[in-house]
Amino acid sequence: MKRQCLALLLLAAIAAPAWAGAGCTAAIEANDAMQFNQKSIEVPKTCKQFTVTLKHTGKLPKAAMGHNWVLSSAADEAAIDADGAKASLDNNYLKPGDSRVIAHTRIIGGGESDSATFQVAALKAGEAYAFFCSFPGHAALMKGTLSLAK
Repeated sequence: MKRQCLALLLLAAIAAPAWAGAGCTAAIEANDAMQFNQKSIEVPKTCKQFTVTLKHTGKLPKAAMGHNWVLSSAADEAAIDADGAKASLDNNYLKPGDSRVIAHTRIIGGGESDSATFQVAALKAGEAYAFFCSFPGHAALMKGTLSLAK
């Protein structure tokens, strides 16, 4: 009986990291029509880290119709997008070292995917957060909100 209990405790300890990450991810798709398939993401407060995976479901290459996923405070979105428009594709259309960006994926083309992970502690309860694509001209259509669950 003691061995069975010990085995169950050991199994629970090994499996714990899998449970700890449950619900701490989101998947979002982008297409050749400049659209995300989601307009909002809610992050559970219980997560230490949160990962967003972006998948480009279109066929066009990144130079023609590339997309990324960028997270910032809603107040900083327009300025980040304006500064990013001056950056290059090599910089993922983001100003290098921009401290206003909380997390971002790289620019991807049709059939590609990429992920971004950030610390949930970086989010403040009650603050408005935005996600958007910083490819020039895309943020007008490709944006949404991210919030910390209550």
